[in-house]
Amino acid sequence: MEAWDPAGVRLPWLSALRGPLELTLPRPLCALPTHVNTRGADGSRVRRVSEYQHYEFLAMDRPLDSAQQAQVRALSTRARITATSFTNDYQWGNFRGDPRRLVELYYDAHLYVTNWGTHQVMLRLPKKLLDLRAVQPYLLDEHTEAWTTGTHLIVDLRSDDEGGDWDETAEDSLAAIVGVRAELTGGDLRALYLAWLSTLTAWEREDDNEEEFRRVLEPPVPAGLAELTAPQRALADFLRVDPDLLAVAAEADAAAAAQPPLSTKRDLAPLVAALPEKDKNAFLLRLALGQDPHLPTDLLHCLLGAPSSGTLPGRRSAALLLDAAHERRENRKRHALRQAAHEAGRRERAEAAVREQRLASVAEEGEAAWQRVDSLIDTKRAAEYDMAITLLQDLQEISTRAGQSQEFGRRLHLLRQQHHRKPAFIRRLDHGKLPR
Repeated sequence: MEAWDPAGVRLPWLSALRGPLELTLPRPLCALPTHVNTRGADGSRVRRVSEYQHYEFLAMDRPLDSAQQAQVRALSTRARITATSFTNDYQWGNFRGDPRRLVELYYDAHLYVTNWGTHQVMLRLPKKLLDLRAVQPYLLDEHTEAWTTGTHLIVDLRSDDEGGDWDETAEDSLAAIVGVRAELTGGDLRALYLAWLSTLTAWEREDDNEEEFRRVLEPPVPAGLAELTAPQRALADFLRVDPDLLAVAAEADAAAAAQPPLSTKRDLAPLVAALPEKDKNAFLLRLALGQDPHLPTDLLHCLLGAPSSGTLPGRRSAALLLDAAHERRENRKRHALRQAAHEAGRRERAEAAVREQRLASVAEEGEAAWQRVDSLIDTKRAAEYDMAITLLQDLQEISTRAGQSQEFGRRLHLLRQQHHRKPAFIRRLDHGKLPR
């Protein structure tokens, strides 16, 4: 087998690889540019070079050795590569590697973000800790996928929103999200349910197939949807899960199916003592060798059995969930409008009370208020001009209430004549809607 770079140059060292570490750069994959949200006159998508793409990979269970890093380096000369990470941004051009293949071979987590609305995260877990059959109920369409290799299960979760706003913070999400990987290995399937809700959110945004919505039933509902962990919250935000849809889904309280509290030392001690010597030796050897992040989980599985996923059977259809989310959203909007109207009324009443106090104070001043107007104008400063206009408006209101509008008009006319050489002040009089 021979491997080639996109320019058609043969890579001898890469071609020599065999078996599970075989990494190739197929010509068709490298030749297709990533597209942006552009459509032709007929509505079909126009493919052209991308505007912005962000790639990030993390190796958590096993760092890459120097040879593996060299293999990854061949895919990008500009990427920031360490034994545990790969990060690169593309403004014009495309990544030459296959992210799925890299996750299968080397990396435990991958994040992909574009400025045309794609948010994608892949997680690789030891398949002995999470069975594919437990994941499959949550795989709704191409936005949620999972597959296995000889040793691992890979979960691929994606959200696309071409019409949405560009979220510049999305590319910093992997560190916040990656904690769901450990949660999944511990039997907490809330992250998968969130991905399923994300697909429903996209369906509601892009389609209106009521018959399909009625046909699709929700997967098992994990406990604790109303109280997500920080990584789960970050995942929900990254996958654009509709908050109202999540709130409706959480109403199926699975608290009764939640996992029991973690076992205490008193609970575990007799179980450890009862382990066969062969199993004890195997666990101690793994501990002595180190660098086995899944050792505690494996040991607990051995002592307690596989953890309960803490789920209730899914009974609701996608249509029911979406309709309930829509109703909740509309109720929330109506409540917000009522609150806004109430707050506006409160502010208006408070402002009216303050103005009445001010008018009463100005009325008590009598002729001194007009003298204060003259003093403010004589400063020839913009701020004092504004204060003079406010005071004149108050005097106009007081005169109107007292039936002395004509007298106010006469004095204002004299004021205009006296200060006609002050255009900035005269403009303020006109803008203040005071009589000419």
